[in-house]
Amino acid sequence: MKLLGVAPRLDAPVAEASVLAVRAVDKTFGRGAQGVEALRGIDLDVRRGEIVVLLGASGCGKSTLLSMIAGLEAPSRGTIEAPVGRTALMFQDAALFPWLTVAENVAFPLRMAKVARAERRRITAELLAMVRLGDFADRRPHELSGGMRQRVALARALAQRAELLLMDEPFAALDAMMRDHLHEELERLAREAGFSVLFVTHNVREAVRLGDRVLLLSSRPGRLVDAFAIDLPRPRRIEASEVAALARHIGDRLAALGVDRG
Repeated sequence: MKLLGVAPRLDAPVAEASVLAVRAVDKTFGRGAQGVEALRGIDLDVRRGEIVVLLGASGCGKSTLLSMIAGLEAPSRGTIEAPVGRTALMFQDAALFPWLTVAENVAFPLRMAKVARAERRRITAELLAMVRLGDFADRRPHELSGGMRQRVALARALAQRAELLLMDEPFAALDAMMRDHLHEELERLAREAGFSVLFVTHNVREAVRLGDRVLLLSSRPGRLVDAFAIDLPRPRRIEASEVAALARHIGDRLAALGVDRG
């Protein structure tokens, strides 16, 4: 595990089944009177195989928290324990290399890890089959739809042997039909490959559609102010009445906290 920030609290050990533990994390950008407090007192765990959704308005610190978990930022205070080398980050932009083929994009982290060529080809073929893009291995990113590019990005993330997938509004730019399809794909892959997901969104229905748990972040400074266990059976449909009813309930809670519903 990697540890960022100060020494771990001895009274708050990581649960054996947890893949992520965040303890008393604050984040401030700048110093003194010019400092901007982005996050305050964040405590959360993600269990193995769990999909946890962070829900809050734009600017509440969701992306900052993912950046710290990924090791791109250090917390101002507190600790983060996450799998060393087994955490992958996905953004709204698939961020594929345009000069590489689909297969070469997926194989890129394997090549950086100096995996032998034959093994790279085998793993890449398996991952492309997993995301149902086996017939597109030789295409370039510009030849794919937005949803297909996001599936390539997902396969590339899994090529890192990710135990924890951090997803920062990865489907926000897609149309409703493609977004729902990728929700299904993410559920399927998490179940088959056994990884955990921390998913950021400001869309309440998407949070209920995907999450095993939904955590609410307040407006800046972001604080975890509520949590909901989503007990609805899977597979779920985003337009289902049960999803809509729970989304309304969570939306009302956000409104009561003074947070935009998204």
